[in-house]
Amino acid sequence: MTDFRGRTALVTGASSGIGAALAEALAARGADLVLSAPSEERLRPVASRLRVLHGVDVRMIPVDLAGEAGPDELAERTLATGREIDVLVNSAGFGTRGRYEELAAERDHHEVMVNVVAVERLTHRFVPAMVERGRGTVINVASTSGFQAVPYMAVYGASKAFVLSFSIALWAEYRSRGLQVLALCPGPTDTNFFEALGSRMSAGGRLRTTDEVVTSAFRALDRGQPYVIDGRLNYLTSNASRLLRRGFVAAVTSRVLGPSGRG
Repeated sequence: MTDFRGRTALVTGASSGIGAALAEALAARGADLVLSAPSEERLRPVASRLRVLHGVDVRMIPVDLAGEAGPDELAERTLATGREIDVLVNSAGFGTRGRYEELAAERDHHEVMVNVVAVERLTHRFVPAMVERGRGTVINVASTSGFQAVPYMAVYGASKAFVLSFSIALWAEYRSRGLQVLALCPGPTDTNFFEALGSRMSAGGRLRTTDEVVTSAFRALDRGQPYVIDGRLNYLTSNASRLLRRGFVAAVTSRVLGPSGRG
């Protein structure tokens, strides 16, 4: 098991779901934490729990990454703590679902800001120092949706495709320079994602737990993998979609997620 004692991790989207689970796993491995999410009220119980359970230093920096200045504000406030960030976890993200022309343009813009711009910007702010030190870890939470086009969730699927491609490229650049970069690709997971989406879509089976997703992430880190798909069924369906024509997969997905589908 990777030991993170003496290191500090910045985790976005840390107030719930996969972000909170990754923060707890890092604390259990000895890492001090800087936790970020839009709401300090929702961050506070997570931070208190991790301090008590694991005896690590936990700081909170509430920032809304959907704002144009959000990523730089988070970076500056994190650097102002005086802590070097050894582990960056880009977990913040959300999805929108519906006919593209009917979705609020501002909401889709915020989705791109959180899912794409913040991931790239925060990585750019913290990776150079990791390179100088010759060590560091970046975990970017992508999705099985990143392996295919997703009708009625077009922006979400495209954003996660960016995260997947971006992370694998950086893994190839930095694997010989002491850095680990991982794209974590969960499928349907038991979090508040579906409530935020406004729909309890069919998951095609049971929802995975956040603990299972975290176990997959750290196993992949220990093996030096560039990406990991959580769950055997998710692995099979994600790879099967890559063997079929993109248009065919998109058409089938459209029937599932569309207004008359099962979602």
